[in-house]
Amino acid sequence: MAHIELSGIHKTYKVYERPQGKWGLLKGAFLRNTRVVQALNGITFTANQGELVGLIGPNGAGKSTTVKIMSGILTPDSGTCHIHGRVPWKQRKAHVSDIGVVFGQRSQLWWDVPISDSFGLLREIYDISMADFRTRLGELSKALDIDSLLKTPARQLSLGQRMRCEIAAALLHRPKLLFLDEPTIGLDAVSKLALRAFLKEENRNTGVTVLLTTHDMDDVEALCNRVMVIGHGKLLYDGGFDGLKAKYATYQGQDIDEVIAVMYKELAL
Repeated sequence: MAHIELSGIHKTYKVYERPQGKWGLLKGAFLRNTRVVQALNGITFTANQGELVGLIGPNGAGKSTTVKIMSGILTPDSGTCHIHGRVPWKQRKAHVSDIGVVFGQRSQLWWDVPISDSFGLLREIYDISMADFRTRLGELSKALDIDSLLKTPARQLSLGQRMRCEIAAALLHRPKLLFLDEPTIGLDAVSKLALRAFLKEENRNTGVTVLLTTHDMDDVEALCNRVMVIGHGKLLYDGGFDGLKAKYATYQGQDIDEVIAVMYKELAL
């Protein structure tokens, strides 16, 4: 059985729109127009344990909705999703114990307390034994070079320092699946390279499945052995970067961002 299995996933949203015109604000208090948005339109794919998968597409393509369904936050209108044999939105407690999530623009660390206190609270939440917590924290502190940051409140850290701590927080409970949403946003070149190296090493050592959603194609190319392109709520491409370049590159050695731009234009994304 594949680690991740999605089949025929559909999801729609109702969007409320205020009436246009001079009196739109007043009319909107009594009358609201609704529009149905098709976020996902039959998404189907599988992924095996230990894969590094990049999920790319323009804003509004359906990437975040796909991740939210896989993490158990949203329930689809139709279709099936099994991760490690579980339905995420039906078996949430068991499911979240096996996943880690890092959002580049949101924090799971408590803003005004030392990083070590945030890690201690996460130990309680995930019911990690003290012995395993100390071992794992030691491993992550060394690999991510955060030992000197543990007594510092999150609000006093630079973005690069905070992101290293966010990654450690997501991996403390040894998840089988790691969702990364723009993990290197705002990082300098040195921090990006260090974080990429760590993620590849962690995947190699622990077999954690990594699903990366980002607009940074260099991150995807450096980390992922497989890329999936979502557009208009559908899976439009699933394969390696070589296949993507062979199909959409207009000249040899073309920059990956230019290749993606050509693809988006051809697919009308």
